Amino acid sequence: MDLNLNGRRVQVEADPAMPLLWVLRDVLQMTGTKFGCGVAACGACTVRVDGQAVRSCVVPVGSVAGKAIQTIEGLGMAGKLHPLQAAWIAEQVPQCGYCQSGMLMAAAALLAKKPKPTDADIDDAMTNICRCGTYQRVRAAIKRAAGVRA
Repeated sequence: MDLNLNGRRVQVEADPAMPLLWVLRDVLQMTGTKFGCGVAACGACTVRVDGQAVRSCVVPVGSVAGKAIQTIEGLGMAGKLHPLQAAWIAEQVPQCGYCQSGMLMAAAALLAKKPKPTDADIDDAMTNICRCGTYQRVRAAIKRAAGVRA
């Protein structure tokens, strides 16, 4: 099947029912998207499909064939960080870092939809779980990337 992955067309051989997460990690060796819970609760596996944040652990790859899929590997460009990545560093968001790729992808979907989000917008969109509890830093980083004063 054909996937539109990070702006490139990619041909994959996979059962259409296989979760997108496993196609990314096991078939395509793109390990930036993480496995967390397997039931769409934690958000570690969040990617964007046609601009929307989705939990790739429960999305059958066949359902996203031909749609624009963006993973953490496609968020920034070689030698140039995405504004969210730069803000994540500036605000010292990551501790263990495991959930961060999913957090960044959820934040990117939020900013694409609401370029100047309020605290309520951030709370509604950022449902990812961070076991280190860096939620206040995540909010500050999203606001920094959006150019909103905290």
